Amino acid sequence: MVKTPIHISAPPDVRTIAKGGASKAGGDAVAGASNRAARAAERRAAIVEAALEEFIARGFAATRLDDIAKRAGVAKGTIYLHFKDKESMFEELVRIVIVPVVEKLTTLPPPTGSVRDLVESFASNFLKEVANTRRGDLVRLIVAEGPRFPAVADFYYREVVSRGIAGMRALIELGIARGEIQQKNLARFPQILVAPAMIAVIWQSLFARHAPLDAQEMLRVHLDLIFGERRTT
Repeated sequence: MVKTPIHISAPPDVRTIAKGGASKAGGDAVAGASNRAARAAERRAAIVEAALEEFIARGFAATRLDDIAKRAGVAKGTIYLHFKDKESMFEELVRIVIVPVVEKLTTLPPPTGSVRDLVESFASNFLKEVANTRRGDLVRLIVAEGPRFPAVADFYYREVVSRGIAGMRALIELGIARGEIQQKNLARFPQILVAPAMIAVIWQSLFARHAPLDAQEMLRVHLDLIFGERRTT
């Protein structure tokens, strides 16, 4: 299955300034500075995008800065203008590629419908944005190499896992308070709620060619077990 690519671009505010917004306030000097900042931001984005491909293709340990520089079309020294080492580059990659997906959970508005609807909407979107994209490859890389590189695993836990668990726990507690979830101990183990998403990410790379998985249907059955089957009229 062809993976959906992820395009990493320069920050919008930098691109806006470079198109002329700054020239009104400061003339040619400011415009020149803003253009240099825009070019630097674009080079940084190119480096991060190249790093994503290299890490996925080679693994964290085998990835070399020389290969990232070659793929990004920059000199190796340019990388050090943006990142102090390979680990800091990987952390930036996680912040750009994975963290925004999880942040959607922590910024969800109070549900106007059922908690199940909110969970199902987030989880379905997570499957679409992660399981069959390069994000999923990055998650699998962390699962595979995290034990060998504790600092990388620790960073991923702080930036991604802990936020996801906190968001899921809040939704579970709301579901319990509303009477939608009967098993109160579920709040102690919010990992259960997102288990189908992780299974889908891992299954996709290992076993999909043997037994394709309908991740969305698995999610529905999983939520039936937690919330009870939906009533049909």
